[in-house]
Amino acid sequence: QVQLEESGGGLVQAGGSLRLSCAASGRTFGSYAMGWFRQAPGKEREIVAAISWSGGITYYTDSVKGRFTISRDGAKNTVSLQMNSLKPEDTAVYYCSAKGALTTGAVYLREYEYAYWGQGTQVTVSS
Repeated sequence: QVQLEESGGGLVQAGGSLRLSCAASGRTFGSYAMGWFRQAPGKEREIVAAISWSGGITYYTDSVKGRFTISRDGAKNTVSLQMNSLKPEDTAVYYCSAKGALTTGAVYLREYEYAYWGQGTQVTVSS
């Protein structure tokens, strides 16, 4: 069992930056691949970024490439999402997720693949 807790959301103007953090507790953090998803009002939850168990493989959805960076710190049991050049369309509730990884280099992109979820943190970008 893994418990996840997000922090770092808030209100920011377009062009600004936020850093989301996800603190994991419970079973060995290092054996889990992680993901960040988001859900905007009236829309389905979508993958934003994912990182492998090893931390060496990452994935970004096209709309955030070059602006967002996902990273993990095994010693601190945290995964972060640095968000730069934020746009109003980035407004959403952001969720941290974890999945027991089968290999060190695997990333997972689909919501149903993840077994553990945080409660979410609101990110609002004003124009």
